[in-house]
Amino acid sequence: MNKKLVLFLIPLVLFAFLVVFLFQGLFSDPRQLDSQADGKPVPAFSLPDLMDPSKTYDQNVFKGDVTILNVWGVWCVTCAVEMPFLTQLRQEQNVHFVGLYFDQDLDPDFGTKTLSRVQEEVTDMLSRYGNPYRFNIFDVYRDTSLDLGVTGAPEHFLIDSKGVIRMHHIGDINARVWKSKIAPLYQQLLAEKATAEQHEKGTEE
Repeated sequence: MNKKLVLFLIPLVLFAFLVVFLFQGLFSDPRQLDSQADGKPVPAFSLPDLMDPSKTYDQNVFKGDVTILNVWGVWCVTCAVEMPFLTQLRQEQNVHFVGLYFDQDLDPDFGTKTLSRVQEEVTDMLSRYGNPYRFNIFDVYRDTSLDLGVTGAPEHFLIDSKGVIRMHHIGDINARVWKSKIAPLYQQLLAEKATAEQHEKGTEE
């Protein structure tokens, strides 16, 4: 091949690759990220109940139910926006939500806040926007959030009855997201749970 032609084609090919890369980035959804947590058990943890620190939870709390773990905080505006719909899902479809709560003001970079103050703010927000949670796990130092690969809030982890993460959704859950993305897998996991329970019952008999 002519050397001049090669020298001409190299920058042209590089430019074409750059255009394709930028085009994909322009039209991709930044919330649709591959999660390293998918298909793995919930990482080990031992954390207190937000409203009753005498209670302690670990990763086994997710075994036995299909659960949506919702990472949130009172400082998160989008969390407040999605909360009425999550509450509706709990009330109308008995969706099992557990909160993983962390507070920015408990971080040394942001100052300090007492636990009672955090509890007051949480109670106030839930009374205004609805309470979808069976309970809230207090991720005091955000260690569990980091282990899950959380980058912000709200984020959601759909966990099967064996305690394995089956989906990671970044951003709010609204009616469209629920119907098109989350509900199909949620219903599938409920069916898997029912089948497993029926099989276990038959084995015992």
